[in-house]
Amino acid sequence: MAEADAADRAALPDFWPHREASRFVDAGGLRWHLQQFGAADAPLALLLHGTGASAHSWRGLAPLLAARWRVVAPDLPGHGFTSRPPPGGLSLNGMAQALAALLSALDLRPQWLVGHSAGAAIAARLCLDGGAAPQALVSLNGAWFPPGGAAGWWYAPMARLLALNPLVPHLAAWHAGNERVLRRLIAGTGSRLDDAGVRQYRHLLRDPRHVGAVLAMMAAWDLPPLLRELPRLAVPLHLVACAHDRAVPPALAERVRALVPTARVHRLPALGHLAHEEDPAAVARLLATL
Repeated sequence: MAEADAADRAALPDFWPHREASRFVDAGGLRWHLQQFGAADAPLALLLHGTGASAHSWRGLAPLLAARWRVVAPDLPGHGFTSRPPPGGLSLNGMAQALAALLSALDLRPQWLVGHSAGAAIAARLCLDGGAAPQALVSLNGAWFPPGGAAGWWYAPMARLLALNPLVPHLAAWHAGNERVLRRLIAGTGSRLDDAGVRQYRHLLRDPRHVGAVLAMMAAWDLPPLLRELPRLAVPLHLVACAHDRAVPPALAERVRALVPTARVHRLPALGHLAHEEDPAAVARLLATL
């Protein structure tokens, strides 16, 4: 491991999962943190986490997939331990372009793309733009639609307003650092995490840099153009919907299938939005059948 890589790893908390699998690389003007599992000559699966998370969210699933795949799980731009891009880089298009640069720099050609929540939208954008041509795209509780109802009127404008205030990330980080608040947020997704998982999210959400990137991402998120282009997605699409998901109602998977009639919907009972963290074995068993 390069000396700079070792220095970067020293910034990872001692309790961070799979520290030994971490690697830091430069690509597309960013310093990326990613984790790798499995044999170097195995087929490649690229795992993309959702808004506010990091590669740590694959801590249980990645080692299970590594029995069959070479697994690469990056922290998205501005998230976790990956540096923040310049203005525009936290939009859907900007993130897809950054990932394309990462794949090109590392000469990675994923056969599988697995995206959780917003990560599914990024994966689709990456495919539509020609940045990846996998054999399959798996959407795990994919966030394909803007918030519905009254929330849709203020979600992006409010996020933009908050992102412009330099004090907001610090205040949000202070608030989310309260464990009771954080546990309520997690419960609101329909999922339950163990103490280690809560601690990892608490570390991320106490970091104003991470929180600021999350707010900027929310402010820049524009899904309607992706939805208009989704019917031309040439990659086989698998939509995994979990019965207890309160963040992305499982019924929305049928709306995506209406746009992409060749897509297949797979349902998991008794799990919420963070299904891959709640029960990674159940998710791995499902993925093994695709």
